Amino acid sequence: MDFTLVGDDDSEYFRNLHGRILNTLNTNYLIPVDDDQVKATQQRSELHHRLLQFVFGGRNYVGPVKEVLQFGQQRKILDLGTGGGFWPIDMADEFPRAEVIGVDLAPIQPRTVPPNCTFELCDLDQWHIPYPDNHFDFIHARSIHIGIRNYPRFLHEIARLLRPGGLVLLIEPDLNPVPERTSSDREPVSMHGWSTLWETYRTCLRRQGVDITVPQRLSDLLAATGAYENIVVRDGNIPVGFWPQDPHLLTVGQLQWMDYELFLPALSPLFLSNNLPIPTVDRIIKEAQQDLYFPSDSLSTHLHIVYASKCF
Repeated sequence: MDFTLVGDDDSEYFRNLHGRILNTLNTNYLIPVDDDQVKATQQRSELHHRLLQFVFGGRNYVGPVKEVLQFGQQRKILDLGTGGGFWPIDMADEFPRAEVIGVDLAPIQPRTVPPNCTFELCDLDQWHIPYPDNHFDFIHARSIHIGIRNYPRFLHEIARLLRPGGLVLLIEPDLNPVPERTSSDREPVSMHGWSTLWETYRTCLRRQGVDITVPQRLSDLLAATGAYENIVVRDGNIPVGFWPQDPHLLTVGQLQWMDYELFLPALSPLFLSNNLPIPTVDRIIKEAQQDLYFPSDSLSTHLHIVYASKCF
């Protein structure tokens, strides 16, 4: 599917770094948005969206979302780090009486959207996200913690934006995808190229001021704010590749594999900005791709999913 960028001239929102195109609003977030006029970035966003729909049994969420949105005046939904905008578009279709807003660093969302869906630009790694207090009924944020240097502050901001009783849904993938242990009596096989890339990725994120432990601590971080109640954890393992025998898991594994195939080369600007030589970066990515294409064991990753209600 082809998309047109929002606006007639969005050049001010993009910059060139190491031969790649990145956003200008948050210079700490170094995942590019170029690749043939952002199509690869949109493709990654769509793959991740479809993967989670499979994980959630065909839905766009888990938790009491319908209960939160079914009563009262026009409900308001906020998607933080919307990427290609697939989630808010689907939510706008499902809840036509709700107002749905998707926020991102770069204008890579489609121009033609449902009438109750809009996209806005904002750097979420700041103290005040520019929306009123107690304004939203449901806030959704997934796979964005690598662009947030102060995640506890970010959770306080979400609490400020939510009305009392409003719902937040947080989804963050693990930063250490590992070979799956296929039997209790066999240790997983080490894949050096794959593990080296993810170790390098975590090291670079730490240098950028990102807390790489956020995904596994989502529920504790929510609880520490004192602003949320009824915190529910729905973590799960996600297969990577074509090894699952179950047809449903096989589809999930294929989607995650395609996501990673696009993600690995996108790490180049981050690695280069952390003063790794070009030959080293090329080698790390190439060897990780080799392990992805020809794995010596079954890969999987862990998805951290938490939802909670704002206290009354």
